[in-house]
Amino acid sequence: MIPISVCIIGKNEENNIEKCLAPLMPYHFEIIYVDTGSTDRTKELASKYTDKIYDFEWIGDFSAARNFSLSKASHNYVLILDCDEYLTALDLEALCKAIETHPSGSVGQILRKSFSDSQYRQKYTLERVDRLFHKRNFHYIYLIHEQVADIKTGRTDYERYDIPVEVDHVGYVGTDDEKRIKAERNNALLFKEIERKPEEPYFYFQVAQSYNLIDDYENAYTYYKKAFELPLILDNLWVHIMANNFINVMVQTGRAAEALALYLPVYDDYAHSQQFLCSFGALYLNQKPPQPLKAMMEFVKALQTTPSPEEGDYSGMALYSMGYANELLGNAPAAASFLEKSAAKGYPLAVERIKELEELKNR
Repeated sequence: MIPISVCIIGKNEENNIEKCLAPLMPYHFEIIYVDTGSTDRTKELASKYTDKIYDFEWIGDFSAARNFSLSKASHNYVLILDCDEYLTALDLEALCKAIETHPSGSVGQILRKSFSDSQYRQKYTLERVDRLFHKRNFHYIYLIHEQVADIKTGRTDYERYDIPVEVDHVGYVGTDDEKRIKAERNNALLFKEIERKPEEPYFYFQVAQSYNLIDDYENAYTYYKKAFELPLILDNLWVHIMANNFINVMVQTGRAAEALALYLPVYDDYAHSQQFLCSFGALYLNQKPPQPLKAMMEFVKALQTTPSPEEGDYSGMALYSMGYANELLGNAPAAASFLEKSAAKGYPLAVERIKELEELKNR
């Protein structure tokens, strides 16, 4: 078996740290925990699972803390986790085989289920995240929303491969004030990055994400737009995530016509994504007047597109949207059929809509 160190940083995580560390114990990893200034019982609780606990003075730089944790790892291969990520699946034998069959200049991606209680969002999203690499070849860059980068070149467009590690992630949850405070804290660091590198679209994207996750769509629109005005590398997964989110924000802010004009010229760059096709179909439904037939074509394409492991399966959303499009066309039987198919896939809006229709029938 290939020896692996798990590196974790945190501060005041007494509510999360045991849920993070306990599932790791059966695998006998070396666990490195770096604390950045906790005033609660985080370190005390962490000591139940590892004796490799280190203090790091917080300097407003997540990458500095991450890289310090790498320096304390005894093994070359490191797996990075956050305190609010809880291991749900790991195949150790398959993980070692994946490492053996990929060069040390590539990076392994875990599958993360991120939960959010934002008003207009599903309960969770699936995403692939760079988290396993050879510490002599890679390190972290950026003050916040840090990215793995090649130590020699600084590049982030390295080869990636999937590893059999799955986690649940608690994202923007809590009260509105708690989510707002988190967004403001994150953005304070991102604004520093923007001052240092005003031509880097990634930072504008992350600011927009913070606003989007607290339903501040006007500010989100402003920063997504700034990011799209800069040169983009389409091979970067976050560019495609941003494209979908920008569409949804423009719909929320009544800019569906602007979104359609922006994306039609670059449609082919993104149309391989099931999520994008669903978002693009929604644009047609939100035009004035709506264009349900054109929307249906996009949803059909989405159903014919293989779901991406990074984005997850959006067929439930496509079926729900086809139901809504048929409602607009006055075809109630077809609408009901698509809603039932969507609900069968567990799509929450379809389940809610079916309940609403049943209640109307019973009145």
